[in-house]
Amino acid sequence: MARVSLNACKLELPRTIINRIHIIFHFIAILSLLYYRALNIFSNDKSVPIFLWGLMAIAEIMFTFLWIFTQAFRWRPVARTVFPENLPADAELPGVDVFICTADPTKEPTIEVMNTVLSAMALDYPSDKLSVYLSDDGGAASTLCAIKEACLFAKSWLPFCREYDIKTRCPEAYFSKFGDDERVLRSDDFKADEAKIKSAYEVFKMNVEKAASEGSAVHDRSAYVEVIHDDNSKDRKSDDNNKMPLLVYVAREKRPTRPHRFKAGALNALLRVSGIMSNAPYIIVLDCDMYCNDPASARQAMCFHLDPQMSRDLSYVQYPQIFYNVSQNDIYDGQARAAYKTRYQGMDGQRGTVCAGTGYYLNKKALYCSPSQEDKILYEADVKFGSSMEFLASLISSTNVDTFEMKKLSKAVIEEAETLASCDYEKGTQWGKEIGYSYDCLLESTFTGYRLHNKGWRSVYLYPKRPCFLGCTTIDMKDALVQLIKWSSGLLQVGLSKFSPMTYGLSNMTVLQSLCYGYFTFMPLFSVPCLIYGIISPLCFLTGIPLFPEVSSSWFAVFAGVYMSSLIQHLYEVVSSGSSIRTWWNEQRIFLIKSVTALLFGSLDVLMKWLGITKASFRLTNKAVDQEKLEKYMKGKFDFSGAKMFMIPLTLLVILNTLCFIGGMKRVITMRNWGEMFGQAFLCSFILVLSLPILQGLIPKRNK
Repeated sequence: MARVSLNACKLELPRTIINRIHIIFHFIAILSLLYYRALNIFSNDKSVPIFLWGLMAIAEIMFTFLWIFTQAFRWRPVARTVFPENLPADAELPGVDVFICTADPTKEPTIEVMNTVLSAMALDYPSDKLSVYLSDDGGAASTLCAIKEACLFAKSWLPFCREYDIKTRCPEAYFSKFGDDERVLRSDDFKADEAKIKSAYEVFKMNVEKAASEGSAVHDRSAYVEVIHDDNSKDRKSDDNNKMPLLVYVAREKRPTRPHRFKAGALNALLRVSGIMSNAPYIIVLDCDMYCNDPASARQAMCFHLDPQMSRDLSYVQYPQIFYNVSQNDIYDGQARAAYKTRYQGMDGQRGTVCAGTGYYLNKKALYCSPSQEDKILYEADVKFGSSMEFLASLISSTNVDTFEMKKLSKAVIEEAETLASCDYEKGTQWGKEIGYSYDCLLESTFTGYRLHNKGWRSVYLYPKRPCFLGCTTIDMKDALVQLIKWSSGLLQVGLSKFSPMTYGLSNMTVLQSLCYGYFTFMPLFSVPCLIYGIISPLCFLTGIPLFPEVSSSWFAVFAGVYMSSLIQHLYEVVSSGSSIRTWWNEQRIFLIKSVTALLFGSLDVLMKWLGITKASFRLTNKAVDQEKLEKYMKGKFDFSGAKMFMIPLTLLVILNTLCFIGGMKRVITMRNWGEMFGQAFLCSFILVLSLPILQGLIPKRNK
């Protein structure tokens, strides 16, 4: 009997061929360019100071260094499909624990968090195999009150979704324009039930917002764990439509004098708490504003985790982060097209993509051992995992799908869970080192995924037609830059540490996978060559010092070829991924902005930490939506409020290029040396065209 296929992987052949041809052509052009720089560094006939010529050569070498990293993404892009209809019966499916983390009700609106919780509870997966855990690092009474309200609303919301096969199971999204397609050609009974549900949701929303207005975070508290709902604690005589998953609220202990390890600490606490409660072999991690948009995501992920050809060394299934509030003119590149439609697919062809921090289904045992050491997971278990006998016992049964069964959660189990969520439990253990999510980097999921790949685990990337998860992207410059500064600082620290992909990575992973990680970790260094080009080139244009060959020289074709090749390759990737030329232009512009702002500050942050001037800190992205900022973003207007400090380098560069362009053009017209100064004139003008909206946003408007 033939084996039934659960998934398929297809090499994107036309894209691969085009990419490889381009790599060869572009690499030859780059080598020619660098040869020209080396050939003329001491003997250029234009009397260009060696220092300036050398700086330009350094910038071009750095661009080449970073370009080589990006080619690993383009070498073997793949696309995957799944066949969930071929999965085993519900009774044979493994358990799944959902982890949702929130930290501050003022920056993460409670109603959004509860919508994420409700969408997770409504996943199309057997209720007795599904558990939802909310980690509240703020310890706010309002969040506890809100999750109880969510549980009450879920008792009517979940049956409604199941009865009418609703796909959009986040209530806020369903009752907005995103749910309009769900209401087409429906019966009168449906319309009557929908009206009742909408009324119940309005009451629920009002109660949550009232509680949120009175709540605040508590940063000095004991651990608190409460089971909000447990079908297993009562006689279950209800039909499948009325069943609900286990729902648990967790506020781990936090003390001002104790390290709490940010989100990594919260996830490790959830691993231990869930271990003695539901103890599912798989988990899904969601940001508190990233709701489940397709209830089938768990079954899709199981098409990989239950595939006998992949399951032995498969750590996680990563979904893309898609955002519902991205405008048509995405000026901040909030959709991150280059990551989710190009780089992630390229990494998937190299044994797995990076872990994005949300929207991934992970095999728990990957956090506890390497694929070749599963039989040694309990070796010196108390030293690695801590002294809890209940948790150690859970490790034995968690990997056995056939014996999965929800426990009855007694008072003793709750007390043990609170012990597992205390500050002292991890002392003397390997949590955050070799066990669980790593504490070595603030980007806990990305770095943990990197460590898993180094241990021999693989991952897969699935980009389904219907987005499985939808979230809210940043809508102003400040939040976009703060987020990127955090990422770039954390990643560059990894690149310069003992865990660098160029040393540690190359000794454990393939060369191409190491190069992919190398791109992410060294990406902040783009700021250096961008600054050199942005300062040296216009100054030399102003003073009449040529840095590029004359237009009539054959060497000029090399420089023009490298530049045009890069633009055309980027345009091809944008158009082939279904985006427009406007997206290409926006990506060009925001790359320039981020390179000399966020990436620069991220690099400086690493330098200051190395010098001991600053300490590691966690910057929580503001997820509360400001209506005025949203309107500005939807109109395609840049909002620099609160970001002026970050914009200082870019502002100075724009002013410098403007003045140098005016003075340089005057000099060129007078001297009539267009041929030798054309390259710099074009570069200055291109930067100015990219910077026009920046100038408009930075110049204060006079009141009427």
